[in-house]
Amino acid sequence: MKLAIISDIHDNLVNLKKFLAWCGENKIRAIICCGDVTNAETLSFLITNFSGAIHLAQGNMEIFGKNDISGHSADKNFIFHQRLGCVGLGGKTIAFCHEPFLIDDAIANCSEVLRKKPDIVFYGHTHKPWIEEKGGLTVANPGTLGGVFAKATFAEYFSESDKLKLILLDKIN
Repeated sequence: MKLAIISDIHDNLVNLKKFLAWCGENKIRAIICCGDVTNAETLSFLITNFSGAIHLAQGNMEIFGKNDISGHSADKNFIFHQRLGCVGLGGKTIAFCHEPFLIDDAIANCSEVLRKKPDIVFYGHTHKPWIEEKGGLTVANPGTLGGVFAKATFAEYFSESDKLKLILLDKIN
């Protein structure tokens, strides 16, 4: 299964549109968003313009409210995970959160929710794309899709081959 991982959109609809077009062209089946979508209009745009599953962890800059989320609760493709996300996709257990200080909590959450240690962990907040191994576990930050304080980036993950790559938004068509 091909997944895309994003974070820190910060209401940049131009970059979000370009990313979603890339998702369609590359047959992305699910998006994990590590927070900071920011406002309700951007959240709605993301949900209504992607046909696959969207898993969202709450960021520290969200200004959408509970009503905005509950308005999308009937959308089977959108799941709001609060601060800590854990999901099984493509045969992998994936933990995700926004701030890096929540990584250990996200790992523990997977052990509790799915009764499995995650295969990979994603986080956002720092706006710096990063992949590292910690104790045999891949931990990655897709960077900032919004291009705030850094070039716009996101990640692509192939669950079958366990391959993860960071992509500069400027390098896609």
